[in-house]
This record gives sequence, structure tokens and C-alpha cells, in this order.
Amino acid sequence: MYLAVPVLLYAGERALRFFRSGFYTVRLLKVAIYPGNVLTLQMSKPNQFRYKSGQYMFVQCPAVSPFEWHPFSITSSPGDDYLSVHIRQLGDWTQELKRVFSEACERPVAGKSGLLRADETTKTSLPKLLIDGPYGAPAQDYRKYDVLLLVGLGIGATPFISILKDLLNNIVRMEEQADSASDFSRTSDLSTVGNDSTTPNRVSPRRKKPLRTTNAYFYWVTREQGSFDWFKGVLNEVADLDQRRVIEMHNYLTSVYEEGDARSTLITMVQALNHAKNGVDIVSGTRVRTHFARPNWKKVFSKLCSKHCNATIGVFYCGAPVLAKELSKLCYEFNQKGGTKFDFHKEHF
Repeated sequence: MYLAVPVLLYAGERALRFFRSGFYTVRLLKVAIYPGNVLTLQMSKPNQFRYKSGQYMFVQCPAVSPFEWHPFSITSSPGDDYLSVHIRQLGDWTQELKRVFSEACERPVAGKSGLLRADETTKTSLPKLLIDGPYGAPAQDYRKYDVLLLVGLGIGATPFISILKDLLNNIVRMEEQADSASDFSRTSDLSTVGNDSTTPNRVSPRRKKPLRTTNAYFYWVTREQGSFDWFKGVLNEVADLDQRRVIEMHNYLTSVYEEGDARSTLITMVQALNHAKNGVDIVSGTRVRTHFARPNWKKVFSKLCSKHCNATIGVFYCGAPVLAKELSKLCYEFNQKGGTKFDFHKEHF
């Protein structure tokens, strides 16, 4: 009697997931294995699959286990025509998943990147994947805030990559709308001069509701230099296209002594010279400057308070519980001072 209800709930959940996974048919487009044992899976996006940045989905690989489902943050943005997840090897299932896809990947060719890769053109049959989702997460509510503070530790950056891409897409779209409105206004003025006053007015192009978020600050803290390869393309794209500097990105490498320490002086000098000359950071290989040691979070919060007075700042964190307590405490302390309001949210890690 006592087991009947839990068993029925479990069976119902399994049956629901079985039917939902059959509803979404995906096709693997690209596979890559990065340093730090991170597997990237890029798959086709079903037409009915609607999600928000910050959400996650469940993934099953029948070649590994026909019964196990595991949740992973979606790293593609809703505007992309594909779905992607980044999976770090942290247990038996992820270890076996990496092994299965490693066998499907081609060895790197001389002169090419040392990553293991596979796609539709190189492999006729990649392991099958099933997905179920999307499911809600705290980060999906980022649009409610004036300013964002996104903090990711290691692989904990995954839910925020989708948000960065979505913000970038919105920035590009708003600039295109502004350009089209300017062109329309110029054309309208010319036509008004050339025609008589009886000419009916044209209807201006419809604009979407502007995004409330005005600024975003992304802090990525990791111990391994190779981790920066995971999202190198996204970081470079944001740095190139965000001309108004709406998104501010900071990479931190904790395995190197902090800046100002005599033991890291040489690498700091070389890094600064190369970044000033070529615009590329020698540590991360991206256009984002890498800092050493850990961020001074109290200074970060103080800077946000002075720069965004009376704003509502959403603090989203994904990583180890120790830092979550520190950030939550800082939010409480700065909220007591009044003015800028901080709302803290911790993502599933």
C-alpha cells in the first residue's frame, strides 16, 4: 500500500518522458571533445522545441544506457537553428558517453586543431540521442533585471553562455531596427518633399518590445587554461559584435598567482603587450583579457553599486556551494545599504 503511490508516480514519469522524447527527433550535427574532458554535442533543433536561455533539458544515449536520463544546460540560444550542450566527464555515465563519442570522432590531422571532432560529413552514423525538455531554471528570468551579474565556475558557465548569445542577438537586432528606422525616416522625408501633401503617410516598421536589461557582467572562474577553449567562439563573437559594450566579460585563471605578485609579473607583462598589440589574450586565446587568482567580489559589488545606482541587479551563480554562500551574503549586505538592489539565484551545478 505504501509503495503503490511512489511506484505509480515513477512509472507515470517514465512513460511521460518516453512519449516526450519520441516527440522530439534530433540529429547529431557536430561532436567535439575539448581539453578538460568536455564533450560538446550539437544537434538539430526540432520545430516544436521552444525554450528560453538558461533552461536545461534531459539527454539520453541508448548506446550508453537505454534507461538513464541526465540534465544539462542548453548552451545554444533560442535564436540559433540548432541545440547544443557541453558535458564534462564527472561520473560513470559521462565517462562512458565520452568513450562512445571518442570512437566516433576522427583523429586530428597534422596542422589542424588537436581536438577530436566528428560531424555529418565525416561520419555517416553517429550514436543516437534522445532529448526531453525544456525545463525551467532560475536563470531563465534574467530579462526581469536591469543589470545582470553572471558568475560561473568551470563548467558552471554553461547556463550563462546561452544568455550571452541571446543578449548579443538582441543587441544586433536592435541595431538593425535602429538602422532600418533611420533609413525609413530618410526615405519618408525625401518622398514628402517630392510629393504633394495629399500623399498618405506610410506605416513605420513595427518594433519589438525593447529588452529591459541594459548591462551584463560575466565572470568565468576556472583552474585550467584549456577550459577557455570550450566557449572561445562565443567570447570572441560577443567581443567583436558588441560595439556598445553592453556585455562586459572577465576570465579568471586561479592556477596562476594574482596580478601584482612577483611570481606572475613576467606573464602579466607579456600578456599585456600581446593584448595591446594584437587584441588577443595569450592565456585564453580569446579577445577577452584573462585575470589571475580569484576576483575580489566585494570590489565587484561596490563597482556595480556606484555604476548602477538604484538599479535592480540579478546575480546568477553556478558552481561550488562555498562561493554561493559568499555571494548571497554580499547581496544581503549591499541590500541593507539601500539604493541598488541585488537578487541572488543559484543554478543547479
